[in-house]
Amino acid sequence: LQGIIQAYKSGITLQGNTTSLGRWDYSGSFFFSISAITTIGYGNLSPSTVAGRIFCILFALFGIPLNLVLLNEIGQLMLLGVQRCAHHLGEVFHWQKKASLLIKTCALVTGLLLFLLLPPLLFSDKEGWSYEEGFYYSFITLSTIGFGDYVIGMNPDRTYPGWYKNVISLWILFGMAWLALIIKFCINFLE
Repeated sequence: LQGIIQAYKSGITLQGNTTSLGRWDYSGSFFFSISAITTIGYGNLSPSTVAGRIFCILFALFGIPLNLVLLNEIGQLMLLGVQRCAHHLGEVFHWQKKASLLIKTCALVTGLLLFLLLPPLLFSDKEGWSYEEGFYYSFITLSTIGFGDYVIGMNPDRTYPGWYKNVISLWILFGMAWLALIIKFCINFLE
């Protein structure tokens, strides 16, 4: 039993009479990379060799700043899209302030749907979590708190599609950029 637990901690999962690399397959490794460079750090998976730890340090040393640049660029593109839509709508209907408020509200609602309200439905289906647990996971992940009490793709009793962790990794990147914009608006409002 202790051997099975140690294998599971190393990323190997039992599947009947066979084993699988589980968390260290391509999509699991991609998910680990995203959680490292976004500084989420769920705490459920880590390198176990000296070489792996050194590589992880170097990867994070370069990956975290590059990720911050990427998130800033994604956020700026989202903001630019919202501003362009508001400007275009203002020109068409000749009401600048109302158009700006309408577009910002639409962007907020769309982001809420895409990044916080709809993903828990996917997590409910794939992970077996309640909607509230999925919503909690969504916010804790996108805010980079990452407690590790809920992590996708870790239930050995479930079979996950190959695309699942990759799509969630992209959701994390875009969701973090969106949430950073929301936090920036909140800071501006509070100041």
